[in-house]
Amino acid sequence: MATTGKICHHAMRSGNSAPGELALEPLIMCKLCLCEHPLDMMTTLRECSCIFCTMCLRQYVQLAVREGFGSPITCPDMVCSNRGFLQEAEIAYLVPVEQLQLYQRLKLEREVHLDPCRTWCPTADCQTVCQVELGDSGLPVSVDCHVCHITFCSACKRTWHLEHVCQEKQQVAVQPENGVLVSADVDACIKQCPVCRIYIERNEGCAQMMCKNCKHTFCWYCLQNLDNDIFLRHYDKGPCRNKLGHSRASVMWNRTQVVGILVGLGIIAIVTSPLLLLASPCIICCVCKSCKGKKKKHAPSPTT
Repeated sequence: MATTGKICHHAMRSGNSAPGELALEPLIMCKLCLCEHPLDMMTTLRECSCIFCTMCLRQYVQLAVREGFGSPITCPDMVCSNRGFLQEAEIAYLVPVEQLQLYQRLKLEREVHLDPCRTWCPTADCQTVCQVELGDSGLPVSVDCHVCHITFCSACKRTWHLEHVCQEKQQVAVQPENGVLVSADVDACIKQCPVCRIYIERNEGCAQMMCKNCKHTFCWYCLQNLDNDIFLRHYDKGPCRNKLGHSRASVMWNRTQVVGILVGLGIIAIVTSPLLLLASPCIICCVCKSCKGKKKKHAPSPTT
C-alpha cells in the first residue's frame, strides 16, 4: 500500500560485490534526533523535500496537533528554505484516526472564526456553519440558520435586534499581506504573528507573546515588536498600560532579576579581564609550542 510522503526504497547493489550479494543500505541523519537511520525508517515531506525519521516526525506532528489549534503544521526544520507545510494526507499517515479528526475539527473552527463571511450558529445543540452576507456599511447584519431556523446578529450572536446596533462588538476585518481576512479586534482570541503570519490562539495569561514558529516576541493587543523590550516597558504607558496580565509586583521582580543577571555578567567580565590579560602570554606560548611540535612531526625525514 502506497503512503503519501513515504519514500520508496530499493536494495542497492555494489559494483564490487559478489553476484547475489546486496550492499549495505546507506544511512541518513535525522535533523530532529541527530541519529542515523536507514531509508525505510525515514519520511520525506512532499512540499519541501525535507527528510526526517518517521518516529521523530510522528511525535512532532502529534504534538503540533495538540497545541496548534488547527493551524497549518510547518516543517520541523527551523532553517527550511522552502518553509514547507505538511499536507493533510501526510498528517493522516503520522497520527491516529482520533487525532486526525481532532485536527480537522480545530482547523474548521479556526477557518470559520477567521472568516468574516462565515459564523457558527449560537444554538447550543446546533453545530451549523452559517453564511454571513456583509453589507457595504460594515454594520452587523442578520444571519439565518437553515438547520434550526433562528435569526441572529452577526456581531453579538443574539436574537436579531433591528432597533439596536451593537457596532462596538463588531469585529472589523482587515486585509493582511497574504490575502487572508483577519479580525482586527484587539480582544480577539486568534491572531496572526506579525512576522511569519502563522495563526496563534491566546486563551488567557500574559499579553507578551512569542511565536513558536519564528520566535518573534510581540504584544498581543497592538502587535508591537517586543524583541528588545527586556524590561517590559511597553506596558507602562500607552493603550496597553497595565494589560500585561501580571501584577505590578511580579513585573518589578522580573525587572530586578534581569538587572541582577546583567550586573552579574558585568562583574564576571571585570574580574576575568585582568586574569585573561595575565594568562595571554602563557596561552600564546602554548599555542606556539604546539604548532612547532606539529611542524616537526610532519617534517620529512632526511635521506642518506
